[in-house]
Amino acid sequence: MDSLAPSNVPLYATDEERERIWTRCAERGLPVVAVRVGERGFVVRYDLAPVDSRLTDSALQRLRRQVLAFRRRSPGVDRDSQVERLGGETGPIAGELHDETERSARRLASHVAETVLDSSNWYRGT
Repeated sequence: MDSLAPSNVPLYATDEERERIWTRCAERGLPVVAVRVGERGFVVRYDLAPVDSRLTDSALQRLRRQVLAFRRRSPGVDRDSQVERLGGETGPIAGELHDETERSARRLASHVAETVLDSSNWYRGT
């Protein structure tokens, strides 16, 4: 599985719901791509810890470019700050990207999933 339709992105609001999603992904041998309902919007989260992996350097750079391209379509983005331009943090193991609406967060999660779910982008080991 290396894609995830926006309508299929898991959405959660509680710690219990989060735990169920992480457990289910670990049992299936998949990294997590999900959307958390936040206090002031939505947070796209990805996590490769359930598969004991991280993104390769080239995959991480590609992911950051994809997020920036997605963000360029959104008004009000600070062009001088990498963190603000990305709308959060992207790391080799996990990341959180903020969005204002559920619809947009699900679309962003779908874009992120293209890189995160593709096991050819993973590096296993220390």
